[in-house]
Amino acid sequence: MPLTYPERGASARPGPLPKGYHHLRHRARLGHGRAAFERAGAALTGWAVHRGAGVRIAAGAARAEPGVTVDGELRAGPLRFPAPCEVVWSTAEPNRIGFAYGTRPGHPECGEESFLIELDPDGSVWFTIAAFSRPARWYTRLAGPLTPLAQRLIARRYARAARRLAG
Repeated sequence: MPLTYPERGASARPGPLPKGYHHLRHRARLGHGRAAFERAGAALTGWAVHRGAGVRIAAGAARAEPGVTVDGELRAGPLRFPAPCEVVWSTAEPNRIGFAYGTRPGHPECGEESFLIELDPDGSVWFTIAAFSRPARWYTRLAGPLTPLAQRLIARRYARAARRLAG
């Protein structure tokens, strides 16, 4: 299925995120050392960070790689929201590992979200989320400013899960 936005891979490029979207950037320290980096990277690319944050994930592969489809489900109390995506890029460098997925038809938002684990020269391990999105469904348009708030909350949940899994 096609993506619901034209800027495929824009979260991988240096510089600002595309205009016309709400932008989210969240960075959290996970720990220290190569072992923590490797644990966090494996948990991230193997979907454990998402599951640890409470997101239901059915992925087309065990690891996040370009082209893999991801059927997520976001929950808010008794409400369930399907969140179909596709991995649009991934990286596995000595000190940087992660991926981004883009939205497919049926997702409440349209845009892209990247997830990176980085090991700094001083040994600090960081988790960074960068996203650009705008409402794609009537209920996310109706929610107005609550939608970016919900995105910040889930970003914090991802970071807490990544910290636990890196430990």
